Amino acid sequence: MKRRTFLFETSLFAFSIGIAGKIRWDGKSYVGLEPTTTDILGPYYRPGAPFKTDLVQAGTNGELMHFSGTIFDKTGKTPVKDALVEIWHCNEHGVYDNTSDEYVYRAAARTGKDGKYHFRTIMPVPYSVSNTATRPAHIHMRISGTGEQDLVTQIYFKGDKHIPEDSSASDPRSLNRILDMSRNDKNEIMVAFDIILQDSYQLDAASFKKIEGLYQMSDKSMVSFYRDGDDLFAKINGQIMEAMEYRGDNSFEGGLGQTKARFVFGTDGTVKTVITYLDDNNKPVNIEGDKILKYPG
Repeated sequence: MKRRTFLFETSLFAFSIGIAGKIRWDGKSYVGLEPTTTDILGPYYRPGAPFKTDLVQAGTNGELMHFSGTIFDKTGKTPVKDALVEIWHCNEHGVYDNTSDEYVYRAAARTGKDGKYHFRTIMPVPYSVSNTATRPAHIHMRISGTGEQDLVTQIYFKGDKHIPEDSSASDPRSLNRILDMSRNDKNEIMVAFDIILQDSYQLDAASFKKIEGLYQMSDKSMVSFYRDGDDLFAKINGQIMEAMEYRGDNSFEGGLGQTKARFVFGTDGTVKTVITYLDDNNKPVNIEGDKILKYPG
């Protein structure tokens, strides 16, 4: 089975976008800083990670890492205070903690007035996702609770030989999220990543309510759509798989444009959706669905 189809059909991967901190030419002059691009959410997101900044587990043989940066608003100049920063990554064996109450290598923190965040953790490692594909080492991030658009993204590390074979890490929009590493006087890895948020383009609350619910899809899967912060999240067969931003015209888009969902409201109160994702040949595949259960509230 082709990798992208495999990821979608087996609920092993998910897709949740923009060039990070880069001055652009508008045809007349250099202007502004572009927002940090988003990336795939991945299948291993767990809401409710504990507030802590030290993730290191006793007895680990992973390399110690300090991961820090500043969250800025859309101007790229003003720090964002009280932003919720969530991170999650695999352990030194390439395994995620998906079930324990300890939320191993998962954490949350809020920025202060200076917009800064800092986590002490270990260096994640590459891991296999199929017989032929390996994901490069990476750290997942979600930034929310601000006046700007929520951000779901990932960072990668320069020199990782698996970046070229990974469809997300090798995407041109991920270029400025492939980071340098340095060492402190204790030989611990130091990685810095500043984030620029973007304006939120929100669907109104009433329309979110119309969309939320359980959908029976034409490929026999069940998709649950629900709002979380600024984004529309999707559970596919019970697994959190997508975090999508609103794009207008009752349409949402996940990371790097690999997944899209469009909704149609019937005059009789029915709601239909069309989900589009890209196969391994970058050809769009459409599946349709009908809402069969509305969530209370």
